[in-house]
Amino acid sequence: MAVSFTAITGFIVFAESMSYQLIILAIGVFILAGGASALNEYQEYAFDAKMQRTLSRPIPTGKLSLQQALIISLLFIFSGSLILFYFFGLTTSLLGLFNVLWYNLLYTNLKRITPFAVVPGSLTGAVPVLMGWTAAGGFLFDKEIVFIAFFIFIWQIPHFWLLMLKYGKDYEAAGFPTINQTVSSKNLKRIIFSWIISTSFASIMVPAFLENISLILFVSIFVLNILFVVIFAIISFGKMEEIDFKKSFVGINIYMFLFMMILTLYHLLG
Repeated sequence: MAVSFTAITGFIVFAESMSYQLIILAIGVFILAGGASALNEYQEYAFDAKMQRTLSRPIPTGKLSLQQALIISLLFIFSGSLILFYFFGLTTSLLGLFNVLWYNLLYTNLKRITPFAVVPGSLTGAVPVLMGWTAAGGFLFDKEIVFIAFFIFIWQIPHFWLLMLKYGKDYEAAGFPTINQTVSSKNLKRIIFSWIISTSFASIMVPAFLENISLILFVSIFVLNILFVVIFAIISFGKMEEIDFKKSFVGINIYMFLFMMILTLYHLLG
C-alpha cells in the first residue's frame, strides 16, 4: 500500500490532477510489489522460520509449498508488469521490473552479507515515485522528481535501522548480520539521528526544485520538519529502555505520509 501511495504521489506531482488512471496505476504497482514480496518470502523461507516476527508466514507454517509460493509470486510479477506496460508504457513497466531485480536479486542476497545492505536496498523505495511520474508522462530524469526520489531514498535508511533497534536479536538469530553487532545501541541511536537530520534537510530542499513554489508550501514543510527532528532528538538521546519503538517507527511513517500529502495537495490545489 505504501509503494502504491508513493507511485500515486509521483503521478499527481506531474499531472497536477486526478483521473481513473490513478486506480489502474495503484493496482498495477500493488500487484507487482506483492509479487516481489512473495518472491522474497520464497527466497528467505528458511530464515523466516527462525524469526519470531516471520515464523507465522505461509511457507514456514506449511500453508503454502515452495512451488505454490513461486508460482504465485511470478504470476503477480507478470500481471503487475503487464498492467503497467499496457496502460503506461515501457518506461514505467521497466522501472517496476528493475525494482524487482534490485530488491530480490541484489538486496535480498546482500543483506545476508553486510548490515549496510539497506543503503543500496533503499533505492527500491525511491523507484515507485519515478514510476508514477513516468506513468503520467513525465521525463524520468526531471530534477523535480529525482530530488523527491532522493528524499525517499534517504528516509528509508533510518526507517529500517529503527527496526534493527527493535528486532536486531531476531535477525541475528536467523543468521543475518546486523548493525547492532557493529556499533553499540547508544551509537546506533546517534547514527539514526544523523540520518534523521539528513532526511529532514533533504525534504526542506525539495521545494527548491519545484516550480512556482509558495510560501505556504515551504512553511508547511519546515514546520513538519521541526516537529520531526525534535521528536526524534528525544528518542535518540533518551535512555534505551525508555524508547517506544512502535511509536518511533509509526512516527517516521506518519512523517513520510504527511510530507507526501503536502506535495500532493500543493500540486492539486496550487
